[in-house]
Amino acid sequence: MSDLTRLSINQETIKQWSLPELAEGCVKAGIDKVGLWRAPVQEYGVERTARLLGDAGLSVTSLCRGGFFTATDPAERARALDDNRAAVDEAAGLSTDTLVLVSGGLPAGSRDLYGARERIADALAELAPYAAERGVRLAVEPLHPMFASDRCVVSTLSQALDIAERFPAEQVGVVVDTYHVWWDDQAPAQIARAGAGGRIHSFQLADWITPLPAGVLLGRGQLGEGSVDFRAFRQQVEAAGFAGPIEVEIFNESLWARDGAEVLAEVAARYQEHAC
Repeated sequence: MSDLTRLSINQETIKQWSLPELAEGCVKAGIDKVGLWRAPVQEYGVERTARLLGDAGLSVTSLCRGGFFTATDPAERARALDDNRAAVDEAAGLSTDTLVLVSGGLPAGSRDLYGARERIADALAELAPYAAERGVRLAVEPLHPMFASDRCVVSTLSQALDIAERFPAEQVGVVVDTYHVWWDDQAPAQIARAGAGGRIHSFQLADWITPLPAGVLLGRGQLGEGSVDFRAFRQQVEAAGFAGPIEVEIFNESLWARDGAEVLAEVAARYQEHAC
């Protein structure tokens, strides 16, 4: 697998590019898949984005993000569900079958991780049928435990699958993101579990580098710079039956400060060197 046929570029990796620049740059680089984020798509317009990418011959591998289901206030929960229905509609409008979910952290003053995870399941029970009617799968993404308090109480693939398996696999699955699960010695077994159930809905790559920057959110590393064995992860997801796109999603200000075409070429080369 030395070519770029499965490579997808998440637009956050080259955040400095507009959507037209992303489309043009990917076409020039021979890459025909992109992952998108809601805010820039909303700014450009969903229909306009779909037309731009369709004209360029690009497919959308995922839309990020929905989620944030853990609030206890009824009005806040209702707003979250409304926003997630809108996200599903946006995904359908972009012809992607995968909406990535970041589930949400603990509500202010709470220490109840179990209760927060149950509220995620409650929200999915309402949202999954709506998404299925529109041809969109919900992909629960476990985030590294350092984000459990404020961003995502789902920290492992095991926890994500415990929630996802309450629903049909064609409705709810998981994201295998190397940045978030590389450290977990149970990840290989849980990847196999996810694959056996047909629940690997997205596979994303980013490296783990230290020291982490202040705020930690923008600390993802370029492929090959850190601790992650990407080839091993690719082999594990493929052994589990996953043959879909491989999306590179890196949040890193140093990459955003560089020339976008240079970053894209580097990502493609690093992907071939370290993941293929």
